[in-house]
Amino acid sequence: MIVAQLERRGRFWTGEPFFERGRRVVVERDKRLKEGALALLRTTGTGRGQAKVVRLIGRADVARDVIEALMLERGLRRRFDPDVERRAREAEPSADVPRRDLRDLVTFTIDPAQAKDFDDAISAEQLGDGAWRVWVHVADVTAYVPPGSRVDKEAARRATSVYVPGAVEPMLPEALSNEKCSLVPFADRVAVTVEMEVRGPKVVKTAFYRSLIRSDERLDYDRVDRIFGGRERAAAPWAEPLAAARRAASALGSSREARALALDAAEPEFRFDSRGHVEHVMPVQQTESHRLIEHLMIAANEAVAAVLEDRSLPALYRVHERPDPDRVLRLAGQLASLEVPTPPVPEHMSPSQAADVMSEISHAVDRHVRATGRGRQGLTSLVLRTLKAAYYSPKNAGHAGLASARYCHFTSPIRRYPDIVCHRSLLHAVGAGEEAPDRAGLVDAGEWTSAREREAMKVERDADDVARCFVLERALFDGGWEREFDGEVVGVIGAGAFVAFGDGFEGLLPVRRLRGDWWELNEEATILHGTREGGKIRIGDPVRVAVGQIDAPRGRVDLHPAPAV
Repeated sequence: MIVAQLERRGRFWTGEPFFERGRRVVVERDKRLKEGALALLRTTGTGRGQAKVVRLIGRADVARDVIEALMLERGLRRRFDPDVERRAREAEPSADVPRRDLRDLVTFTIDPAQAKDFDDAISAEQLGDGAWRVWVHVADVTAYVPPGSRVDKEAARRATSVYVPGAVEPMLPEALSNEKCSLVPFADRVAVTVEMEVRGPKVVKTAFYRSLIRSDERLDYDRVDRIFGGRERAAAPWAEPLAAARRAASALGSSREARALALDAAEPEFRFDSRGHVEHVMPVQQTESHRLIEHLMIAANEAVAAVLEDRSLPALYRVHERPDPDRVLRLAGQLASLEVPTPPVPEHMSPSQAADVMSEISHAVDRHVRATGRGRQGLTSLVLRTLKAAYYSPKNAGHAGLASARYCHFTSPIRRYPDIVCHRSLLHAVGAGEEAPDRAGLVDAGEWTSAREREAMKVERDADDVARCFVLERALFDGGWEREFDGEVVGVIGAGAFVAFGDGFEGLLPVRRLRGDWWELNEEATILHGTREGGKIRIGDPVRVAVGQIDAPRGRVDLHPAPAV
């Protein structure tokens, strides 16, 4: 199936492929056809280049419609089978499963402001100087999704939720993901609780059990940061538990951050109007509120992984292998070409040494960026491209990025299928009424969920690029196409330099537009050299640009250098 833009040509209707260049097809007559509309088409097989409309999507000048079209083009269904929806609506947890009633324990969630699927909630209390008890409550999805059921099979097929600007392709039907399983405030919810005693930077005691909770407050990251910054007062009854969670997370993070990779990348946040037009994009940086949740979730995931491995239970671990020594050496050379100070790098390294050096390099890059005020995006990209991709496997091999010997995903079962696998295994281990997953199928499950995750990430990145293009078009329409932007080089290839500019935009500045010189890429792929005049375009360099062309369906922006004053 393809997404095409409909056009009437005489007595016939045709469809022009919208996202990729391709041959126009003849569309069967249908009373729903509209000139210029986007449609999902299926070739009929009745004749060469013929197709029929499966679904009308919307307009090519509306960002939300184009993003919806992109999701359909990439094979996302955008709907559940009616029987799956019905079973999700009818699902109820068993009353025979014992649970600890924690509804009197003060509990809160911290999520993005626009979130609807709340996987996890927090409770915390101070035990003494340098000691805390933290409860991480995670939605008990397995209580609603029996293994082998229609809902379970569909969740396994999807493997992950896909989040794009203004929309989501959920792994579970909304009756579960946004309602029954979501830990919304002021409602009783079934959960799986990881109870941890934290002393200093270590978790010294853990317990795991099914529970019944009731969230007292739905907090978002911005609000928590205002509280931490003294711009808003926390309220009873969650003020003290939030303060205790903050201190516990800080203690856990102080040790972890020294060992783990230092990677700080901004995520775009988009705002849409009621008609589906994207109005605004803002890069969202990691803040203390994000780190609070991150550190507590990592601790819970590590605690679960430790139980699963110690008892040799079937599970899907989150594996991030150590980097190849040769790639770490290349990264050191790339950073040296950009005059970024890095620690000494041995010529010959074991994988373990390479991981240690990689951590030191990432921290050196972070210090350089903070000192100079530039290079964050481009240098972080170099670091990320040096690393191996994380994946799911029934064999634990550690998580190099987190410097964790045992790690799994457990805290987001509403949106990730490997978390459901680990829930079932943990609940079996503690005698909480679940059968352990079938060990024989976990190799294939790990490969499938890893592949689905990679596909989801590509759809999400491409949808972000499409949304950015629409925002940029609107900004130029309002402010004039001659508008110039301050930017920074974030990557270079033989054809030109990638430039981040404005509030979260990015485009390619082609070398063909750089008059007066012949440009060549250096061996480290970090600098474009002018072979005649000796000029340089380096990752991290400031540059002033103007927009030449925007191709919104493909998420591409062509730039040209702003005229010299």
